Amino acid sequence: MSKILFSHSYYYKLDPKQWKNKNPFPPLGTLYAAAFLRENGFEVSLFDTNLLDSPKSIQPILHRTKPKFLVIYDDGFNYLTKMCLTNMRQACFEMIKYGKNHNCTVIVCSSDSTDHYHKYLEKGADFILLGEGEITLLELLKSIDNNQTIDDLNGIVFKKNDAVQVNKKREVQQVLDEFPMPAWDLVNIEDYKSVWKRSHQEFTLNIATTRGCPYKCNWCAKPIYGNRYNAHSPEYIVKQIDFLQKEFGVNRFWMCDDIFGLKPNWVQEFNAKLKEKKLKINYYIQSRVDLLLKEDTIDCLTESGLEEVWVGAESASQKILDAMDKGTTVEQIYKATSILKSKKIKVAFFLQFGYLNENQEDITKTIAMVKELMPDNIGISVSYPLPGTKFYDKVKDDLKLKSNWTDSDDFDMMFKGTYNSVYYRKLQRFVHKEFRKSQGFQNLRQLLSEPSSISAAHIKSIAKLGYYIPTTFLDALFLKKLQHGK
Repeated sequence: MSKILFSHSYYYKLDPKQWKNKNPFPPLGTLYAAAFLRENGFEVSLFDTNLLDSPKSIQPILHRTKPKFLVIYDDGFNYLTKMCLTNMRQACFEMIKYGKNHNCTVIVCSSDSTDHYHKYLEKGADFILLGEGEITLLELLKSIDNNQTIDDLNGIVFKKNDAVQVNKKREVQQVLDEFPMPAWDLVNIEDYKSVWKRSHQEFTLNIATTRGCPYKCNWCAKPIYGNRYNAHSPEYIVKQIDFLQKEFGVNRFWMCDDIFGLKPNWVQEFNAKLKEKKLKINYYIQSRVDLLLKEDTIDCLTESGLEEVWVGAESASQKILDAMDKGTTVEQIYKATSILKSKKIKVAFFLQFGYLNENQEDITKTIAMVKELMPDNIGISVSYPLPGTKFYDKVKDDLKLKSNWTDSDDFDMMFKGTYNSVYYRKLQRFVHKEFRKSQGFQNLRQLLSEPSSISAAHIKSIAKLGYYIPTTFLDALFLKKLQHGK
């Protein structure tokens, strides 16, 4: 069958904040698609853009391999691709151009192209895959190879007679174990290991145990996998872990699901299967505070190797959580954090500022919660309008000048909120400093009470109090001025 060159449009080096972290993950969604097409008889190769500088580097690959199809298939398990950063959009446009220059049929599958297919068709893409793409891609390529009509093929957008034809969307795949394991052999894992080494963290690979999310937070778009929630079996995931351990010597994993372990008894069965195979791993996840409080979930997570959980705390204002349709309570944030800490599991908070009708009282509550609960880490954003959400519909009239960030550190307010972009950028830095200052004082108290338990990292945190104490004071004064428009 025909040659396919798979690629994707995320370049860590075009997102300076993420590149600085030195924690790159292979393009898991792309690897799933490549494995599925290879299993069905196509000759596949991968141009992995993650660690490269520029889309121009695809040109010699196209010249040498001469593929019939260039499939730019973004990793739908990476939240950064959901944000549709304009640096990556422009990179994709450039890759489309190079693909057409080499006479490829160019096919794009991504959150951004699903939401903005007109833009990609205008740049020369032949087909856009809407949503989850593996089965649609297989049917499309078979139809093209066999000169069959595509007029009724679900899940595609294309131009016909100079008009854009949008076919019916395809239902997502419900039995995920029917997909082969990702094509890990197409990735140069040693290149990833070398970058991770510079971060001074243990090398980590990404695994997705599920697709989709059933919750209805009104700011969170789901253009690829929708509001459905489908899960791989614990057996499938444990088999993949066993393979990755043996093949690449990796023992730490990022479970990159939107929500890990939602299916009843899945975590318990996963823990049992790991024990059965005598596999020892460490991993970290994203979850919800209400989900973590169910039954013996935290105990089984602890036994199976969980070391850290990122929870979407978002805010310590119940008013804001309710406005977001979050479906959780501030009380649950406090309770879940307490239980996780008692089990020696690290807790990290996703926080969100700038939601509609947020006021100074809401912001103050969130900062106070961080200082009181002292999570192990925090990630801060401002509310980001994503197409297809209720939140987007509420603010879309404000998005005439800008509707996407350039990179993940852009932090621009793209709609009219309570305060402007300058305020929220300063607030983000201020809250991080307040958090680090609180950590420093916590470590100082520990030094005085239990000096033998103090590590070099603790000493470094204490030393940085000389920076954080005066700068948080000055930042607080500046924020006061910004609040009053000065």
